[in-house]
Amino acid sequence: MSDRAVSRVTSLLSSPLGRTAAATVGAGAAGLFYATVIERNAFALRHATMPVLEPGSTPLRVLHISDLHMMPNQYLKQAWVAELAELEPDLVVNTGDNLAHPKALPAVMQALDGLLAHPGLFVFGSNDYFGPTPKNPMKYFDKNHERKTGDPLPWRDMRAAFIERGWLDATHRTHEIEVDGTRIVASGVDDPHLDRDRYDTIAGRPNPLAQLRLGLTHSPEPRVLDRFADDGYDLVMAGHTHGGQLCLPFYGALVTNCELDRSRVKGPSRWGNHMRLHVSAGLGTSPYAPARFACRPEATLLTLTPVSHGGDDSAVEQLPQLAEDRV
Repeated sequence: MSDRAVSRVTSLLSSPLGRTAAATVGAGAAGLFYATVIERNAFALRHATMPVLEPGSTPLRVLHISDLHMMPNQYLKQAWVAELAELEPDLVVNTGDNLAHPKALPAVMQALDGLLAHPGLFVFGSNDYFGPTPKNPMKYFDKNHERKTGDPLPWRDMRAAFIERGWLDATHRTHEIEVDGTRIVASGVDDPHLDRDRYDTIAGRPNPLAQLRLGLTHSPEPRVLDRFADDGYDLVMAGHTHGGQLCLPFYGALVTNCELDRSRVKGPSRWGNHMRLHVSAGLGTSPYAPARFACRPEATLLTLTPVSHGGDDSAVEQLPQLAEDRV
C-alpha cells in the first residue's frame, strides 16, 4: 500500500464516520465471539418447581435434558453432561435431538452413561433421524418454509442402546411405571416438527389412579399440546425451541421455530386450565448456526410437588454451572 493510500485510510478512520464504523465492526466482532465461543459453552443448570402431582404424593426430582446436538469433538459439553449424573435424579426425561453428526453416537452414550443408570423416558426429534443441513437464518421467521433433511443418523442404534440400559421409549407408547414410590403414566409422540406424530395411537384418558400423568414430545406444537390437555395429562415436557437461541435482552426470543408462542419458549408455563408445560432451552445448536445469545444452553432439574390450591403456579431460577453448584 502506497504512502498516499495509507494516509487516506488513516484520515478516514480518524473521522467521526470512520470511528463509528470501526466501533460498529468491533462490537459486532465481539458479539459474534461471545455468542459462538463464550455463551454457547456456558452450560447452565436450572432448577424449577412445578405442582403437578396428586395431593399427598412425595416430591419427585426429574432431570430434563434435550437438544444435545452432539458432535464427536464437543468434549466440554460431553464432560458437563456426564457430571449431571451426580444430581442423582429420580427420573430422567430426554426429549430428543441428541445427534448432529453420524459418528456422534459414542460421544452421546459416554456423556449419558451415568444418567442411563437412573430410570428414564425418551422421545426423538428430527436431529435424531436426520443430520442438520445449512439453512438461511431468515427462514426461521417463516413457519411454512420448506424443510430439508440431511443424511440419515443412527437413531436405531441409539434407541437400542437406550433401551438396553433401561430407558423407556415413549414414542407412540404408554408406560405405567413406579419411580420412588410415585405411580406415573407416561405417553409420547414422534416429532411433530416432521409431522411424524400420531397422537391417536395413545389417545384416551390415562389411568386416573396415577399420581402423575406425563406427556412427552420433541416439538411443543399447540395441536399436540391440546390433545394431551384434553385427555387430562398433568405435565408435558418438550424441547426443540432452543429457548429462541438468539434472544434480545428485555424482549426475549425472536422465534420459537414452531407454532408455540414466544412467551412459552422455555421454562415452565400453564397450558389450559389444568396442564403444565415445561420446554427445555436445550444444550446444543446446529453446527451450521453455532451461536447463542441471551439464552444459555441448559438442563433443568424439576422438582415435582403435589398440587396445592393458591400460591404460585411454578417457579424457576437459573443457577450457576454445575461445577459451581455443588454444596
